[in-house]
Amino acid sequence: MTGPRFGATWQPEHGTTFHVWAPAAERVEVVLDDGARVVPLAPASRGHHLGRLPDVGPGARYRYRLHRADAEPVDRADPASRWQPEGPQGPSAVDDTSFDWTDAAFTAPPLHQQVLYELHVGTCTPSGTFDGLVDLLPTLVELGVTTLELLPVWQFPGARNWGYDGVLPSAVQHSYGGPAGLRRLVDAAHAHGLAVILDVVYNHIGPEGNHLGDFGPYFTDGHVTPWGPGLNTDGPGSDAVRRWIVENGVGWVRDFHLDGFRLDAVHGIVDQSATHLLEEFTAAVHREGERLGKPIHVIAESDLSAPRLLRSPEAGGYGLDAQWSDEFHHAVHVALTGERDGYYRDHVGLGDIARMTRDRYAYAGRYSAYRDRVVGRPARDLPYDRFVVCVQNHDQVGNRMLGERLSVLTDLEGCKLAAATLLTAPFVPMLFMGEEHGETAPFQFFVSHADPALHAAVRTGRREEFAAFAWRGEPPDPNDPATFERSRVDHDLKRASGPHGALYALYRHLIDLRRARPLLTDPTAPDVVATQLPGRQILLLSRRDGDTAHLTVVNAEPTPVEVRVAADGLRWSVALDTADSRWHGPGAAAAPTTDPQDLLHLEVAARSVVLLDGGTDR
Repeated sequence: MTGPRFGATWQPEHGTTFHVWAPAAERVEVVLDDGARVVPLAPASRGHHLGRLPDVGPGARYRYRLHRADAEPVDRADPASRWQPEGPQGPSAVDDTSFDWTDAAFTAPPLHQQVLYELHVGTCTPSGTFDGLVDLLPTLVELGVTTLELLPVWQFPGARNWGYDGVLPSAVQHSYGGPAGLRRLVDAAHAHGLAVILDVVYNHIGPEGNHLGDFGPYFTDGHVTPWGPGLNTDGPGSDAVRRWIVENGVGWVRDFHLDGFRLDAVHGIVDQSATHLLEEFTAAVHREGERLGKPIHVIAESDLSAPRLLRSPEAGGYGLDAQWSDEFHHAVHVALTGERDGYYRDHVGLGDIARMTRDRYAYAGRYSAYRDRVVGRPARDLPYDRFVVCVQNHDQVGNRMLGERLSVLTDLEGCKLAAATLLTAPFVPMLFMGEEHGETAPFQFFVSHADPALHAAVRTGRREEFAAFAWRGEPPDPNDPATFERSRVDHDLKRASGPHGALYALYRHLIDLRRARPLLTDPTAPDVVATQLPGRQILLLSRRDGDTAHLTVVNAEPTPVEVRVAADGLRWSVALDTADSRWHGPGAAAAPTTDPQDLLHLEVAARSVVLLDGGTDR
């Protein structure tokens, strides 16, 4: 069905058009002014209901009244609501999209030039709002990141939530500042030269305040996810559900000028249609970006190591722009901490990065003991900028029982090693808020459910999640406000003298180095040659294009190592040594030397990274 988009759409010359898909209802009415005004919508084909009210404008609050033959009428929020001023159980409100944008000249950089910064709006600043983030933007520009990646801002119950319990996908969380606040943030970010992408969740909908089933078959029992019933992407009535999802993505681009998306856990989206929902969604937001004259990047989270996500539809793929690769995190984590329980049992440390540079996945057709099956396939045809990697993110920190960050699990030298490994790798790097200064506050799992039974179920579920790990003790109570408060970032630490300030200075320097050396990130350059020294947590990453070359040596061992490699007729100099005293290290190693056999000799300190520049003019 064509026609107006779902939801309440205001146009100054026409008023507000209401469009809802509710095949479970015989009649649908718009309830306005706390019930003082009730207006019927006109039924259309296949369960759609529409109407236009010329005298209803921005800010007007409304609900849909659903009349069903088998039950009393119920009043519900709009499934495509764009504003819930009182939360998901309150009335919907008409959004005013007539924002005075000033970002016409802004264009997001290509992926290979991006450095992402993942953040949670509620805990990233003291105010926990979009406007609080506006105040933080100059600091992020100083750091050198290019892109903000917001954890989900869909309307969720209460004021404390990671965002993955959202129930109204098009409504912007009211406690963060609502739709107006998000527009202010995006416009300000663009003015500072920063792109903004949003984490969106199409694999499930949160439980509290979820009344979509009263409208129609938004869910299916045929596809069950770890988080509840899957959305109906390929069953009876799925055309409208798919449209509801796709319009959601297009709306974020059109109404909020977002530059892209991170799609949560796409392995939880089961779709047997001829055109997979991921392909349909990506094509639609790309088209909207083309209409607006800007690139839109779609990044998937997936644990399948499946290159079809990224290959073009013409090659049998879904056409997404990039995917998260948690294997990089697992490799660095194992190398630094030695943890080998849970899913870490599948990882050997830096050797996994060697596999990733060759096959793009550490598991590319290999047997996984943790899953007890073969996982993945190689994707050597795909460039490195199709993979987003990190050494910390909200999942890998927050899904630990106590939410410990890497700064608590290792020392300063370990944090510096992780940073340098990440930011000299050819993949697209992502930082997690506070990582850049060694934030020590945890990032713990928090919610603010009002339903006691749901609260109890969440606590039980968290305990079960940790069964595969050797962690001991009692998980923090997700519903306790103190759990949320403990998770706030202290950005003042980056200004402190000592380890925090030194780590922050190193992150800034690394990002500058990355930007000044195009060969580190060029997606068209020859592949990186990766070598792990046998039986040791020592990794060499070398890349050469013509007379320009770089060599990164990562030594995660507790002792120094002397490396000997072919000099290839080039002159080599040290561009970075994380052991340098300027980064609060024990002291940089001696300059590299070349012997008569054209072998390069380099001493690398324990738990450190050295980056060398090679060239004919050095």
